[in-house]
Amino acid sequence: MDPRRASWEESSTEDVTRPLLLPVHDDRPAAAGRRSCSALRSVLANKYLAVAAGPLACALICALGDLGGHPAARNMLGVLAWVFLWWITDAVPLGVASMAPLFLFPAFGISSADAVAKAYMDDVISLVLGSFILALAIEHYGIHRRLALNITSLFCGDPVKPHLLLLGICGTTVFISMWIHNTPCTVMMMQVATGILQRFPRDQLEGGGADARELQRFSKALVLGIMYASTIGGMATLTGTGANIILVGMWSTYFPEQRPITFSSWMSFGLPLTLVLFVALWVTLCLKYCTKNTGRVLSAYLDRNHLRRELSLMGPMAFAEKMVLAVFGALIVLWMTRSLTDDIPGWAVLFDGRVGDGTVTIMMTTLLFIIPSGKNDGEKLMDWGKCRKLQWHIILLLGAGFAIADGFKSSGLTDILSSGLGFLKGAPALAIAPVACIFSGLITEFTSDDATTTLVLPLLAELGKSIGVHPLLLMVPGTVGAQLSYLLPTATPGNVVGFGTGYITIKDMVVTGMPIKLVGIAALTILLPTLGSLVFGMDSKT
Repeated sequence: MDPRRASWEESSTEDVTRPLLLPVHDDRPAAAGRRSCSALRSVLANKYLAVAAGPLACALICALGDLGGHPAARNMLGVLAWVFLWWITDAVPLGVASMAPLFLFPAFGISSADAVAKAYMDDVISLVLGSFILALAIEHYGIHRRLALNITSLFCGDPVKPHLLLLGICGTTVFISMWIHNTPCTVMMMQVATGILQRFPRDQLEGGGADARELQRFSKALVLGIMYASTIGGMATLTGTGANIILVGMWSTYFPEQRPITFSSWMSFGLPLTLVLFVALWVTLCLKYCTKNTGRVLSAYLDRNHLRRELSLMGPMAFAEKMVLAVFGALIVLWMTRSLTDDIPGWAVLFDGRVGDGTVTIMMTTLLFIIPSGKNDGEKLMDWGKCRKLQWHIILLLGAGFAIADGFKSSGLTDILSSGLGFLKGAPALAIAPVACIFSGLITEFTSDDATTTLVLPLLAELGKSIGVHPLLLMVPGTVGAQLSYLLPTATPGNVVGFGTGYITIKDMVVTGMPIKLVGIAALTILLPTLGSLVFGMDSKT
């Protein structure tokens, strides 16, 4: 007989008879358990529970909620729960969750399709959209890197002075974050930090000697400094972060008869607050992470000549870079001079007040698609292909926030909240303002700044009307508190970027971020009733 056939027959016979040799115990329950575990893992991995949580919460509120015979207000509360659960749990992408009001509001009778759609594009949204395109142009031509290398080499010192180096890098980050969104700023500047940290040998960073500990401490200071400076810089201007934009939009929605918050008025208040926080950040980093030996250790791996060599490799500033900077500078001038004072109204008076900050932003951004780059024939400074990285999810989130603010008013939920908060009437405003800041500051550690601002501002607006104080005395603390997000990686995408480098821990964030957060609350408590009252024209009530 052919041995291969015999082997095959033996194998076949063994395969046929093997099932007859069953074990004493039954594996079917174990297999069923494995299938159940696999199904559970699939449900969790696909976030089906998080997806279902939104509609379920909405259904429960609509079925069981009783707001005194106001079905539209009850439905608005249900829709609010749906959208915020999707935001907080990341059940669907942020941009998708932010589009939910477009179908939920008409479906639940809160507002018409046209009315809710208009909230997703107004002058404030135009300001953000144009700013994002300008930021992409700055990033595309490496202007941010050239600026960072220039300032860092200026402050580096010879020999290295760690206090000055931190001052230069953090100051650069604050300045860049004033004009572009916090997250791209953190990503840009973290690349500069990585270039510095990569000069430290990995075995030294992981060692246990005194020099290794100095390098470890400075690495922590550098990452934390960029991470926090990006958030701090965003407070200074309207374009720095979405939270400030949400405040402007909700203020004009709830109180259209009041003096609007302009780019220049917000900067007049936000810049001093930013400077106070920046000094607090720098002092905290120097006291906690720099010693008298830090400079000596750093000098072995880092010097000013290295930074200047990197800068020289970039070559002279090209025509395209100069044009982008010219457009950027002109836009800043237009922002700052649109509306000045009552006696000096600004250039907007030439157009009977019909133009806004978004108007000039889109106008100047359009020039980027017209001015030639000077590189190739027909090539412009920007084209639509370079705009693929536009942060549409942030734009949609802002639109959702404005839609929710409109929904609060149209559904009557604002009136119900106002009557429910009447018991706080008579409470001192100076005591409630820091409480509003702390309340917002706690929520923001677990969700994004923008989502926190969208959640708390409608409540604070109604609280201001209920207790008879100017609503900005509460809405501004709510907005600033949402940006004091220093303690957890979940607080902002910028925190995730810094935490992802592996140089810092949550303990480092809490120990370093808590003093800065407390300084922010104290500074706001002092600046708002003094400088804020002058800038925003706040009186005792609306």
